[in-house]
Amino acid sequence: MVSGPGYEAAADKSRDALRAAQLYYLQDITMEAIASELHTSRSSVSRLLSFARETGLVEIQVKSPADRVSTVQQHIRERFAVNAHIVPVPKSTNEVDRLERVAVSAARILTPLFDSNMTLGVAWGNTISAVSRHLPEKVTHNSSVVQLNGAANTLTTGIEYASEIMSRFGNAYGAAVEQFPVPAFFDDPATKDAMWRERAIRRVLDIQGRMDIAVFGIGAAYSDVPSHVHIGGYLDEEDYARLFSEGVVGDIAAVFYRSDGSYNDITINARSSGPSLALMARVPRRIGIVSGKSKLPALRGALAGSFITDLIIDEPTAHLLLEVAGPVEQ
Repeated sequence: MVSGPGYEAAADKSRDALRAAQLYYLQDITMEAIASELHTSRSSVSRLLSFARETGLVEIQVKSPADRVSTVQQHIRERFAVNAHIVPVPKSTNEVDRLERVAVSAARILTPLFDSNMTLGVAWGNTISAVSRHLPEKVTHNSSVVQLNGAANTLTTGIEYASEIMSRFGNAYGAAVEQFPVPAFFDDPATKDAMWRERAIRRVLDIQGRMDIAVFGIGAAYSDVPSHVHIGGYLDEEDYARLFSEGVVGDIAAVFYRSDGSYNDITINARSSGPSLALMARVPRRIGIVSGKSKLPALRGALAGSFITDLIIDEPTAHLLLEVAGPVEQ
């Protein structure tokens, strides 16, 4: 095995160059901020970025050879059978800034995956709103972006909030936008059943059924950056009491589930306008975006239910996920 001071120094330089490249190219962090984070000078960061380009660490996208981050990615892949994308973030970063950094990376990761003749399902929320603000432009043809759950409640139509998110996706990709003008939650399941028989609604549901990719945040009632469905007046005290009594830990597109991934007999799901998690499980690529340790219980439930194929997560939370999950079962 190759070893020695020269080999270790080269490995350290490659590791530092990779981290600098991820921060600079994927998260739009300035060289001054990177220098502070790496405890070095701006000129050293510039040399690391040059080294990254010259040695092939950076082409159009940042490549990740074996290092601490990619090792965590591999462990998550083995433990949970998902493709993991770890976003380098210092532990000291506050939750709002952490979300923004994850959102920037998520936007860059998502864009190459979506192409012409594809349908992208989008679940509105704080996380996806942040992602939508950082989407790079990409020309596609015969593509569409479809809203996965309604946004109206007793306080607002939700149209402005949801349509702004959807429009950003449509404008970035040159895709047709299919909005879903229904309540987030119906008062009566029978009303939802009747609405679902209407041809105008049926058309959107059919588009949802043809999704190639679904992108969503993981909802949690008590996260440090609360999910929009939990702060926008969508649920009342009675709803929360019922969710608690039924063991709910999280939601995807306003459809709730427990820590073991079960969801069929959760009462509020009969009133939710979000797609059934059985339908979501048939989507070829399901991209879940998570930021912050307070989302861990909800994330673990989503992983238990196999609702995610691609996980984008900040580095400290990824480490906690593995610590809580324990070793890979043989």
